[in-house]
Amino acid sequence: MATAAKHGFTQDMPPKGGYGPINWERLKLKTVFNWKLTVALWAGASVIGFTGYFFNYKQVKREELEMRSARNCLLPILMAERDRAFLKQLRINRDEERELMKNVPEWDVGTYFREPIYITMPDKFHSPDYFEFMAHADYIDTCYRVFRRHLM
Repeated sequence: MATAAKHGFTQDMPPKGGYGPINWERLKLKTVFNWKLTVALWAGASVIGFTGYFFNYKQVKREELEMRSARNCLLPILMAERDRAFLKQLRINRDEERELMKNVPEWDVGTYFREPIYITMPDKFHSPDYFEFMAHADYIDTCYRVFRRHLM
């Protein structure tokens, strides 16, 4: 202890007379709103909300009807565009196969060494499976399109 006094250190001691009593009783919280004000605010907000809903309901229904009508009008056009893009890609695939296999003897486009791949009725369209459709596409693009619905 003599060294501590020499260096100027002093030990913390309780104040004279000791510390005050520890307050351990529960303190009541201050109320910001009393129950009457809370009920009044809730009722006022409900009245304002219901009034806004009532006056806006017809306009919302009118806009929903317009959007539904527009969607119904555009759906055949979008389906036709999708079918057109599908047929264009089939044509590109056929041309790619013709270019790729031009040096192979006895190769006809759409067959496997003059053996038809599909046995179908003559005037029926055969829709190829996905990986046949994407045969000449990049592998990363093919995988992305397969798993796109899981990524979004």
